[in-house]
Amino acid sequence: MEVAAIDPVRGPIFYTFAAGAAGQPILTRGETCLHCHQGSSTQGVPGIFIGSVFPNSEGMPARSKAIITDHRTPFADRWGGWYVNAAHGEQPDRANAVAPDPASPEDLQKLTMKFSPAGYLSATSDIVALMTFEHQTQMTNFITRLGWKARIAEGSIDSDLEALVRYMLFTDEAPLREPIEGVSNFTKTFPERGPRDSLGRSLRDFDLQTRLFRYPLSYMIYSRAFDALPIPVRTRVYRRLREELAARNRLDIVAIVRATKKDLPDFW
Repeated sequence: MEVAAIDPVRGPIFYTFAAGAAGQPILTRGETCLHCHQGSSTQGVPGIFIGSVFPNSEGMPARSKAIITDHRTPFADRWGGWYVNAAHGEQPDRANAVAPDPASPEDLQKLTMKFSPAGYLSATSDIVALMTFEHQTQMTNFITRLGWKARIAEGSIDSDLEALVRYMLFTDEAPLREPIEGVSNFTKTFPERGPRDSLGRSLRDFDLQTRLFRYPLSYMIYSRAFDALPIPVRTRVYRRLREELAARNRLDIVAIVRATKKDLPDFW
């Protein structure tokens, strides 16, 4: 088994996890995972990602048109090769399907047989949790890349900083054509983690009608990785976020951040 741990400064660090001769778990740090987890899929830094593929009847993915997904990906292109169960109306996706004809590796057909989840830790694969995870993976990579470039002083960080701000604000989020509904308690437990302002609002509150979150500013602003960005860089990010929120007339989000985030610059 491969395991990724997120270091606030260095980003994801990868390990293999195996049982030793005596049955004791052994963690071994290595670079094998970086063959896939450092490159164009992760913005050039060690990172994490979710992929969507075209699997054949044996579950093996075709090499053509495999993509990396996040909140910007059209709904129809997500979760190829994944088992997903949730209510999402008539919105098409790639989940729960295989391409049975080798001559047409991109012609997916939905599985009709029942799937038994008895051998898994959970009986559900919640679409709301998956969409949240998709957002978080690339958010982690954006933060890691900006931190790396700032610390090694490798050229201008302007474009990377703007890319981070744009992603944090869900600027290019693919809209939902129909509401979605989770099938586990994640939709309840994730928002409960807060934090909340005096009006009970949180950046973790879901919308699920036309978009993922009600207040489009990433909850990753509370993460240790975000707080570990060099202070001058983090201050610049705060300034751009504040400017964009003002331009979009999202004073509700400004109020939430003011009430819930410590050590904000004075211009907030």
